[in-house]
Amino acid sequence: MSSPSSPLLPVVILAGGLATRLRPVTEKIPKLLVEVAGEPFFHHQLRLLKQNGLTRIVLCVGHLGEKIVTHYGDGSDWGVRIEYSFDGAKLLGTGGALLQALPLLGPAFYVLYGDSYLPVDYQAVGRRFLGSGRLGLMTVFENRERYDASNVWFEGGRIRVYDKKNRRPEMRHIDYGLGVFSAAAFAGCPRGTPLDLADLQTSLCARGELAGHEITRRFYEIGSPAGWRELDEYLQTVPPSRAGPGNDA
Repeated sequence: MSSPSSPLLPVVILAGGLATRLRPVTEKIPKLLVEVAGEPFFHHQLRLLKQNGLTRIVLCVGHLGEKIVTHYGDGSDWGVRIEYSFDGAKLLGTGGALLQALPLLGPAFYVLYGDSYLPVDYQAVGRRFLGSGRLGLMTVFENRERYDASNVWFEGGRIRVYDKKNRRPEMRHIDYGLGVFSAAAFAGCPRGTPLDLADLQTSLCARGELAGHEITRRFYEIGSPAGWRELDEYLQTVPPSRAGPGNDA
């Protein structure tokens, strides 16, 4: 398995959803191209990943995905390598999209959502996964119902329960939105069949195969109009990165 500091460990970005909460904007453009702080959202994600040394990116796309391909191509203008995995005629869900993309991936990979902006140390997360010996890792944040419904019972440095459907009073954390998985975590899952990644994570947790890594810095997202506005305001207060097209920072 590659070292987490190596660019050979890819990042899979799940960006195939319909983004219905952002309509009418997303009726004509995919969520990755929604403007945030004066630029397409994916510009900001790319800068963040490159700053963390992650330069191999696989985009799982569906709705209007060809517009993303036209805009970013193979990623060479950004100094990264971008490959694409299309859902096809049938929506596969987050887990099904990952299954579809497995031929493009190595034995381990990061997973990030296409509406998440997560300003954290990705390398530290990768090291935690490799040191855990588990099939998957979930980053968690002590949410206490602040940003969304808490869905993780995290105690003593480990995930006791993860369940988005059945809440428990011990659940004070939330899935932060960044995971790392071994390809072996998907063994036995039939390709071409809809699968929710959350269901797979719940199963891994129940089997003791889901490591936890706590993040103390809050997450941002553009999955909702309120989140979109909040990230727009935040990004306008931070210094611009030099890691855009034509720069090597």
